[in-house]
Amino acid sequence: MEFESISTLIADDMKAADKLIQARLQSDVVLINQLGLYIINSGGKRLRPALTILCARACGYQGDQHINLATIIEFIHTATLLHDDVVDGSDLRRGKDTANAVWGNEASVLVGDFLYTRAFEMMVEMDSMRLMEILSHTTNVIAEGEVMQLMNCNDPDTTEQRYLDVIHHKTAKLFESAGQLGAVISGATPAVEQAMADYAMHLGSAFQLVDDVLDYSASSEVLGKNIGDDLAEGKPTLPLIYAMRAGSAEQAAVIRQAIEQGSREKMTDIVEIINTTGAIDYTAQAAENETNLAKETLAILPESGYKTALLALADFAVNRTF
Repeated sequence: MEFESISTLIADDMKAADKLIQARLQSDVVLINQLGLYIINSGGKRLRPALTILCARACGYQGDQHINLATIIEFIHTATLLHDDVVDGSDLRRGKDTANAVWGNEASVLVGDFLYTRAFEMMVEMDSMRLMEILSHTTNVIAEGEVMQLMNCNDPDTTEQRYLDVIHHKTAKLFESAGQLGAVISGATPAVEQAMADYAMHLGSAFQLVDDVLDYSASSEVLGKNIGDDLAEGKPTLPLIYAMRAGSAEQAAVIRQAIEQGSREKMTDIVEIINTTGAIDYTAQAAENETNLAKETLAILPESGYKTALLALADFAVNRTF
């Protein structure tokens, strides 16, 4: 099953989620509407809301609360993007100027806050302490991940474990919640709920690992952001960490200096070092391992088109080129 087939399977649900996203994004404050619509409509894959919908359907859910949850998840994700781009000083995302590049940092931070708080308004409307518990904890963990990443910036001594801790907090946690929430509203057993959470967490980890591979192996046009952005921000991602470990002292020194200075000045040399040390293959294999773990968790589900789609989504996460 291709990604297009997954999209077709949940097209009606995603259309309903998109409609709700647009409706709940509305504000009497014009700038919120402008900036919010700009980033929401900027061409993202909507992977996290799709995950909520797929997991709910795979667990046999027949109601419509999954649409609300998909919208909440997308609002939280979009808020993190707005804040991330300000912290990172990014000027390109998904092939377009970032919101902060267009409207400035202040507006981006404040509209990010609006999206967070709108998400929490919607959580309250769902009137479920269980959902509130999961989502409030999730946003807290993501915030911790942001701070952990900040602490790792410009530190070439960041270990592989510290890097993995960041991606589990910053990226995989929202995936995990998206999957878990789909099971919760379905009234799934604790075992199935845990399986959905584990599946989505491993999927999110694989997704981020592939992102870090693409940062050194894709083109800016395909990737939708500047190549080497992570290096320019001083972020020691797994390809860099492994290349320093596997390469010569001279090669490690080149990467260390680039991380410390947050510079892509020697980008050509660094890409060559990453390739010759096998760092891309190492990181891609780590992503593959996460994908396999994700697939294994789905054994608990009955066979269905939605389960097939979840298996295919895991393959997409690791094989994508954008």
